[in-house]
Amino acid sequence: MTDEQLSAEIRDANLTYLMLAQNLIRKDKAQALFRLGISEESASLVATLSPAQILKIASGTMLLCRFRIDDDVVWNLLTNHSVSKVDNDATTKLHASILMAGRFAEAM
Repeated sequence: MTDEQLSAEIRDANLTYLMLAQNLIRKDKAQALFRLGISEESASLVATLSPAQILKIASGTMLLCRFRIDDDVVWNLLTNHSVSKVDNDATTKLHASILMAGRFAEAM
């Protein structure tokens, strides 16, 4: 992949992320704060962006979204690669969601 292609992919990802974030925030702000892992101030700002502003922000070469999972326990639950493997996929995903919700609450 060339640098030009990489930049185009980042711009596409940014545009998609901003549009999704704005839709989530406008639909249900409280849920969007949790799902996106952003502050209320950031959510309010994203909700008011015009299409031109979204395009301008998205056109940068820095990726706007990031992985919020920086914990081996959560990664193991999501990928179900833990040593004590649980056969119920729904249970492991629920456990991962609970852990991430607790971390979101701590950050707030």
